[in-house]
Amino acid sequence: MSHDTSAINKTMDKFDGHHSVWLFGYGSLIYKADFPFIERRPASINGWTRRFWQGSHDHRGTPESPGRVATLIPEEGAVCHGAAYLVTPEEFAHLDHREKNGYLRLAIDIHFDDGGAEEGLVYIATADNAAYLGDAPIEEIARHIAAASGPSGPNTEYLVRLAQSLREMGHHDEHVHAIEDHLARLQPLADG
Repeated sequence: MSHDTSAINKTMDKFDGHHSVWLFGYGSLIYKADFPFIERRPASINGWTRRFWQGSHDHRGTPESPGRVATLIPEEGAVCHGAAYLVTPEEFAHLDHREKNGYLRLAIDIHFDDGGAEEGLVYIATADNAAYLGDAPIEEIARHIAAASGPSGPNTEYLVRLAQSLREMGHHDEHVHAIEDHLARLQPLADG
């Protein structure tokens, strides 16, 4: 699959004719909602876990030196916490472009922290996309993130802002916070 998935996402017609659709964000969408939305609610999805296994050639890295950003990996019994946004379908032109580096729109059940659930959408970068980097030891992921930067800024900013946002929401993500701890240990080396 190509790095640019925007054309594939335009063919996803499950919610055609709907006036609004819930969108689940688990990475930068938690702290950077650069699109109009009707409502934002803390939410989660079941059976998925967040991992920094996706390459970023267009935001937090470059084609020559991609950064690492979050995607979702299926995991039985897992719960991934994030933010749900109620948006109009017109916003998907912008979101498809923003998430074009390997992410596909998929239908998913979104569970709201204050109760209830709705079917909505999530962008997931699966292992068959050209930008997928896959698993690596936490220390290696942290070093990779520490060294990467792209048009949207340093890769470390993405990780740190996500970790902080999850803490503010009252959630601990073992993977994200372990990378954050390793980055903090690397920082004195970078400063010295």
